[in-house]
Amino acid sequence: MTTKSWAFEDFVEGGSIDLGSKTVTADEIVEFASEFDPQPMHLDEQAGKAGILGGLSASGWHSCAMFMRMLCDNLVLDSTSQGSPGIDYVKWKKPVLAGDTLMAKSTVLSKRISAKRPNLGFVTMRAEMTNQRGEQVFELQNTGMFLLRGQS
Repeated sequence: MTTKSWAFEDFVEGGSIDLGSKTVTADEIVEFASEFDPQPMHLDEQAGKAGILGGLSASGWHSCAMFMRMLCDNLVLDSTSQGSPGIDYVKWKKPVLAGDTLMAKSTVLSKRISAKRPNLGFVTMRAEMTNQRGEQVFELQNTGMFLLRGQS
């Protein structure tokens, strides 16, 4: 394994990690929805405006996928990540609309070394995405598994 910037030791309780930003396009909303969540408000601007979301809106699952891409690009792919045992919760707080620019960050809540595998640690984080108006659109909490530096 090549040297990675992020290992278990690098996570600090209370510390935040910037996961970058992404502007959401109408085409990608429709493309994702066509494949995975073909509800009208994710496929058609007028259907979105006619409902409570206010316009063409990304599926909540699309929001999760966009967050995961930001997490991978800005943390996971340059880390000793060994995956995750699951997600504690995900909340979709406000609609993500075509043209929104999303910013994401993760905050470390806790960390511990595995009792069974002393080369592995668990890092619990709470992530959030906000839009260009500073409104929280997404919140997620999960635990990731990371090797200690120099371990395999």
